[in-house]
Formats: sequence, C-alpha cells, structure tokens
Amino acid sequence: MIIFSCKKENLETNQNIKLHFSDDTITFDTIFASIGSITKTLTVYNHNDFDITTNVNLKGVSAANFRINIDGVPGNNQRDILIPANDSIFVFLEVTIDPSNNNTPYILSDSLVFTTGNSIQDVNLVAWGQDAYFHTANTFGNIINGTDTTRFYYHLLDCSVPWENDKPHVIYGYAVIDPQNTLIINEGCQIYMHKNSGILVGNPFKEETGGTLKVNGVLGNEVVFQGDRLDNWYKDIPGQWDRIWFTPGSIDNEINYAVIKNGNIGLHADTVYNNNPTLKVNNTIIKNMSGIGILGQGADIEVTNSIISECGQFMVACNIGGNYNFTHCTFANYWNYNRRNTPSILLNNYYEGADGNIYIRNLESANFVNCIIDGALSSEISYQNNESGVFNYSFDHCLLKIDPTIDTENNNYINILKNISPEFSNENDFNLSETSPAIDFGRETSITLDILGNIRSEPDLGGFELVE
Repeated sequence: MIIFSCKKENLETNQNIKLHFSDDTITFDTIFASIGSITKTLTVYNHNDFDITTNVNLKGVSAANFRINIDGVPGNNQRDILIPANDSIFVFLEVTIDPSNNNTPYILSDSLVFTTGNSIQDVNLVAWGQDAYFHTANTFGNIINGTDTTRFYYHLLDCSVPWENDKPHVIYGYAVIDPQNTLIINEGCQIYMHKNSGILVGNPFKEETGGTLKVNGVLGNEVVFQGDRLDNWYKDIPGQWDRIWFTPGSIDNEINYAVIKNGNIGLHADTVYNNNPTLKVNNTIIKNMSGIGILGQGADIEVTNSIISECGQFMVACNIGGNYNFTHCTFANYWNYNRRNTPSILLNNYYEGADGNIYIRNLESANFVNCIIDGALSSEISYQNNESGVFNYSFDHCLLKIDPTIDTENNNYINILKNISPEFSNENDFNLSETSPAIDFGRETSITLDILGNIRSEPDLGGFELVE
C-alpha cells in the first residue's frame, strides 16, 4: 500500500472524524497461488476543512498475504498518515495467495482499518485464490537466425502423464515437448501463460526432430489457452503471452475443441518432415492475437470448423510455401486496438535470405472451401507470388473480401461471393443472421456438423450453421 500526502497544516486530532472511501470493498479476481496480484487502488477522502491524521493497519489473520507500503516504507501497520483538508490520498494494495493443495477456488479476506481520532472505519479486502500446476523455466537455450540471437528460457515437460483438468496449468517461460514425446492435454484443461511464455513442440536446441501435441477438448468442455492475468480488465487484451510453436520436425499434432486467445501468435507451425500434416485443427476458436492467428512456415496444416478473429496482423499466414487446407472456417478481422495495415490472409512462396538473395519455397496448395473471409480493410487477401516458383491456391464456395480489380474468372475461384457483407448476427461470435448470403451457399464436404454440433444439411459458409 502506497499513500501520497501533502503539506501538514490546520491539524485536528482526537475527534469523531469520518473518512470517505472510493470503495467499501476491494476485490482481487482469481489469483494463482504464489503469484502476486495486480495493484489495486483505493482513494481515501478528507472532506473536512482541516487536516487530519489517521492510523492504518491490516486487521485479520490474512495480513501476511496482503502487502502495503506508505511513502516508500513497507509495513502492515502505519501511524499518523496525514490527509490534508479537502484532499485525498491513494492507497495501493497487492496480495499473494499461499498454496493450499485445494483443487477448487478459495477465498481470502481481511480488512484495512483506518483509525482517525475516536473513529474506526474499515474497507473489506477479498481475494480469490486458486492452486495450480506450475511449469517453470529452469534452463535456457539460444536460437541464432542470421545475425540475431534469441534466448529462450524453458522447462522440459514430463509427458508420461496426460494433463488433466483438476487444477489449472500455469506456464512460466517455454514448456518444451522433447522429440519422441507426446503431450496429451485432456478436455476442460485451463492453460495459463505468463508474459513471453508458450509451448514448444519439439526441442529446437537439439538436432533430433519430433515431438507431438494432442489437445483433446470436447464440445462444452474445451481446452483454453490464455494469459495468466485473470483480472477482468485483461480478459480481451491481446499480446499477453507468446505462442504454441510446432518446431521443424514436430509431427502428427492435433487440436480439437480449443480456445486460444490473447497471445502474440496463436499457432506457429514450421516445415513438415514427413508426409502427414504438421498440424490438424478442428472446432477451435483463435482470437485476440497481437500478431498472427495461424502462422505456417512451409508447413502442412489442415483446419476445419474453426473461427479465427481479431488479429493485429494476419489471421492466417501461409508463408514460404507449404500445403494448407481450410474447410468451413470463419475469418473475421475487425481489429480495433490500433491501426492494422496487413490483410487477414497471406499467401507466399518465397523469402529473402540474410545474404539478400531470394529463395523459392513452393506453395503447393492453399485451399479454402466453404469459408468466410471478411474484415475492416478494403481487401483481406495478400498474394505474394514469385513466378519462379509454384503458387497454387483456390477459393471454392467462399465469401471473400478482396481487391475488386483482381480477376476471379479463373480456376482459382470457384463459385464465390465477392465483396458483400456476410451479415453476422453478432460480430462477437460470428453467427449468421437469417438474411446472410452465406446461408446454404456451401458445397457438401465430409464435414457434416458445425462447431456447435449442428447438422449441415444444406451447408452454410463458415464455422457456424444457422439453426432455425
């Protein structure tokens, strides 16, 4: 607790003087055991025409969990704090929850007591605590890319036991799945990432390749990946953690029924090393990424029945070649945190090396079937084609927002809707309204249910099927 005050004058004491407070209760949203909270602020007002002093102390047995600081001096019991006439002070409070081996959230309470003359007043302090499994970095490695060196602090995961949902999992640094290991994350798991943290599938600090991640969420009990700041202010803030990174050589990765939100990059998949897709994603929501929703770098990725939205750069980057298939996906990018200059979809088949030379990486395929691509820019698809390489792509039964000068009378565009509104009924979850042109516009595929389990009798475009 930090209290600021001004010059002392007209001081009166030993009276029944009342203070006024900005809040009668300070509540801390769920805090993981052993991790400090954000700082909360309480304003204390002196509405009198004279200066007063007050004593401040924490009352209960939980006093050791709460931290106070007055004029730079720490301590839970402070005396003779000056509040000038018709002025106020700011009180800043933090809390740390002790581990309890309790799988369910629990409450910690105390009171902040103000003794002013003969008057005693208090403000309630309430904090919700939650035990968790902690995966904390205990070593580091360097990745060198040209002249740049990036240091990663990481922890090798024990993958012998699947992750269950009895307690949240909190990751500090990068959790690494070693080659020849498979991490299974079962339904209902809540994964919380600290700032600059993530999951590395495969170990980039070893020559050996491999490593697999299986996320087994189910409808109604999804696996959630998010930042570790649980206060309400952070619930939709992007960039709170880094990414889930499928490093070169990781294999047979699958994500089913997940919510991935508020990071820098949702899913990052590198070059494939066998004939199977690097990554399969089904029935998944990726949103509020400060950078990219799905980044493929010469990868092989399949995505079905998924919603990707609100990304500061690309929602999908099919970069430096690869194979990509998207079926019944909704890409909706109305990013409003700052100015976005990059379109939602990037298709690319080359890169510039550190030596300044151009290197071709064939885009073998980038197929979009029964998809919606919409956003706030006038064109939401970027084509970066070096004609020395392969550049294969197709939009089949899709609603697209693209440059109107692009020629769509060719085999790359099959029965598309161009530059018309998808008419979402709710721009927060991207269901279709009853008048949407995307209704019944799709073609039949092997995807017979939508992301909510509704039957696709006459397929609508995107991840949601309208149910009348």
